[in-house]
Amino acid sequence: MILRIFCFALLSLCLSTTARAEALPEPKGQVLLTVSGSIEKRNAKQIAIFDRDMLLDLPVTQFETTTIWTDGLQSFSGVSLHDLKEQIGMDGETLIASAINDYSVEIPLSDAKEGGPIIAYLRNGTEMSVRSKGPLWIVYPYDTVPEYRSETIYSRSIWQLDRLEVIK
Repeated sequence: MILRIFCFALLSLCLSTTARAEALPEPKGQVLLTVSGSIEKRNAKQIAIFDRDMLLDLPVTQFETTTIWTDGLQSFSGVSLHDLKEQIGMDGETLIASAINDYSVEIPLSDAKEGGPIIAYLRNGTEMSVRSKGPLWIVYPYDTVPEYRSETIYSRSIWQLDRLEVIK
């Protein structure tokens, strides 16, 4: 009896792990973002990959803010780090965010909270080219939260983002 319960529990765990891994759709377009490390949901070997349409299918967060890199008030739209964390089950302490040119920064996973930063894919309603800090840019609502107007937070605002690694 105990062996039967153990086998059932093990089978349930395997099936739920498989279901979690299959929960993300496969990208159909060019991959813009790769997430690796300590995550629950994947759609490729040990990673979660997203094309533009997959990012657009996630809940959209939009805010207006000024930045130290642009002139005047800017509108940013994208997926919040909080929503991405929840969507793929990030479990760790730190994100290593890397850009197309391999520049990387550390972002505490605690920053991935409601009202926090987004992975912006639109600026002023327009897709961002690599030349204009795109296609993805981690942006904080600098004007809303005074603590976000600091050198530490500015250093986490990586543009040309293409990879996140979740580490414990």
